[in-house]
Amino acid sequence: MKRYALQNLVAWKNSKNRKPLLLYGARQVGKTWLMEEFGKTNFSDYVAINVEKNERIANVFNNTLNPQEIVTAIEMEARKKVTKDTLIIIDEIQACPRAITSLKYFCEDLPEYHVIAAGSLLGVAIHQGISFPVGKVESMYMYPMTFCEFLDALGEEKLCELINSSDFQMINLFKDKIITYLKTYFYVGGMPEVVKNYIENKDFQEVREIQNRILSDYKQDFSHHIPPTIRPQVTKLWDSIPRQLAKENKKFVYSEIENTKARMKEYNPALEWLKDSGLVYQIMRLSKPALPIKAYQEYNNFKLFMSDIGLLSAKSDLDIRTLLEGSKVFTEFKGSITEQFVLQELKAIQNIDIAYWANDAGRAEIDFVIQLDSQIIPVEVKAGINLKAKSLNVYKEKFNPDILVRTSLADYKKSDNLCDIPLYMIEQIKQICNL
Repeated sequence: MKRYALQNLVAWKNSKNRKPLLLYGARQVGKTWLMEEFGKTNFSDYVAINVEKNERIANVFNNTLNPQEIVTAIEMEARKKVTKDTLIIIDEIQACPRAITSLKYFCEDLPEYHVIAAGSLLGVAIHQGISFPVGKVESMYMYPMTFCEFLDALGEEKLCELINSSDFQMINLFKDKIITYLKTYFYVGGMPEVVKNYIENKDFQEVREIQNRILSDYKQDFSHHIPPTIRPQVTKLWDSIPRQLAKENKKFVYSEIENTKARMKEYNPALEWLKDSGLVYQIMRLSKPALPIKAYQEYNNFKLFMSDIGLLSAKSDLDIRTLLEGSKVFTEFKGSITEQFVLQELKAIQNIDIAYWANDAGRAEIDFVIQLDSQIIPVEVKAGINLKAKSLNVYKEKFNPDILVRTSLADYKKSDNLCDIPLYMIEQIKQICNL
């Protein structure tokens, strides 16, 4: 498979001021594969150690923070020479807090070495008080496969190139084919193991079985890694997400978790755990769309999405027949599957902040408001081809933005400052809007 994150790793390798890299991401999004593929294709050699599985190496970190001594121990464990041309991979680093601390000394004492570390619960570990080497490491986030990565994996590289070309006349000729693949992606999603199985077997039942097993593995993580005091809250909050998204107003409401008067403070630790583990995305409401949008987010008003559209489809019990019935898949659960897709595609864009806007009366809502560099762009998501834009018009009259974006199954069109972008091209929003 081709993962576009490899390009970011190459840029990291070639950086003059390179520091050890921490790779974040939910379990099973492909972090280990990415690091090893990077080592195979861009270095003379690589060594990979898993400090969760290898107690001997974990003890090395616990006994010393001297990077040269650590390299010597890795050489003995791997039975190979480690040089500045070797990629050192430390996997599941959150299992050994001292290994995280050691990155500071790799940065200071052995900056010529290439060190990359990852962990599925890295964010959780860091926020639980582990000594973090501030200023001594770089960070990168790994997400599920995007729609274009999915096409690449299916052998449709040319179709992906066409989408990226912005040749709208040619794109319209192949639109039906693209939308067919898009519907499939809504069901399969972007988890690498699921995509690999679909490519090999084209069996949607097997796809669903793997997705359910991944969801089950996440629940096992709850049992093994979450303090008993918040474990019930994490499970209930996690299970409520499809129900929350199926509402007309997708704002997260705590009382919807268990149909009781649940309060924010009871569930806030659970929410933070799910966010830190990479399993959910929290999208805040904006009080007003002004720069920087992070400064205008209302932390008590938010929407909660899952990390992968395929897992959301599985957790919502989306039936395979929905995939086959015209465009029904795009409108299921009041369009929440389509919103999940747009969010995932936007998340794949580097250096982007994402929020949403709703007026106080609750009668107008912009699904996403994004900040690209110094530009604030409202993005309204349409699940089908109905392009009525009441909320977008309210937003336009109130804030007079330079550009507005509407994304749907309709063809590309630009009229004044309104840009219609097909759903399958939303990841190209920066290029299409000439930002």
